[in-house]
Amino acid sequence: MSAAPPVVSRRSPVVERQPSGRGLTFTSLGVFFAFAFGLGWGTMAAMAVFIDQIEAVFGELGYTNPVFILAVWSPAIAAFLLVWRHYGAAGVRSFLRRLTLWRMPAAWWAFLVLGVPAIVYLGAAIKGTLGDPFPFSPWYDVLPLLGFALIIGPVEEFGWRGVALPLLQRRFPPLWAGLLLGLVWGLWHAPAFLVSGTPQSAWSFGPYVLGILALSVIWTPMFNASSGSILIAALFHWQINNAVWPDAQPWDYIIYGVAAVLIVVLNRRRMFTREGAATDVLMPGDEAVADTDAVSESTLTASR
Repeated sequence: MSAAPPVVSRRSPVVERQPSGRGLTFTSLGVFFAFAFGLGWGTMAAMAVFIDQIEAVFGELGYTNPVFILAVWSPAIAAFLLVWRHYGAAGVRSFLRRLTLWRMPAAWWAFLVLGVPAIVYLGAAIKGTLGDPFPFSPWYDVLPLLGFALIIGPVEEFGWRGVALPLLQRRFPPLWAGLLLGLVWGLWHAPAFLVSGTPQSAWSFGPYVLGILALSVIWTPMFNASSGSILIAALFHWQINNAVWPDAQPWDYIIYGVAAVLIVVLNRRRMFTREGAATDVLMPGDEAVADTDAVSESTLTASR
């Protein structure tokens, strides 16, 4: 018997599904994490063992090294493969439309634009590096680095906040989902501490993980306030890695920890309940239509 053709909903052209297809669920996290860690850790292991050979072919380890980029992008690659597998090409387009979500309360925009640099400069003041000379001369030499930084680290967010956080929030309240994701995110970075030339190779792993946990907690209510915007998540990632900021490690992460506690207190009604949490992997509204279509299709197939 020949397979039935894919069904496309008349209500929405967003998702193309195979007849036996299912949407992403909480249990899909196992596949996502396995792929993100397998590709990321595997690539970092290759860099640790064959660093001289890799740099001889692809150049110094950094934003322009394709092997380094492959490791950094592993969560995003895992995310796109899963979305494509479960929702088809149109689902990928819907997933990308979450980059168009930009609306969130003014207080969160103020934290993103002004609060992050304020925390970093306060940390630098405590560390005593506030008066260090600007490392780029002329100053505009920093612009290409900022551009590269925007398309390297922030791309991770297609995975972490694009897929993992919405799925985690289907099972856990935002605080616990943020902490769990922060723990996984920090562990995923562990090999970078062993590879010479990465920013993490000069840091201590313990304070770094605590800082990552704090950042993930802050990220979560901001993400929910923006209706699950991948754009906002990427901009926050870019801000915390901004090459313009002075060296404030580890004090900036300590201050992020204080900020995280304050943000949890101020948002306590929403941090301990799943009400209002962003749980859609596709553009809000598209996934509900896709899941309804899948159920209807399964019922139709079973009745034949």
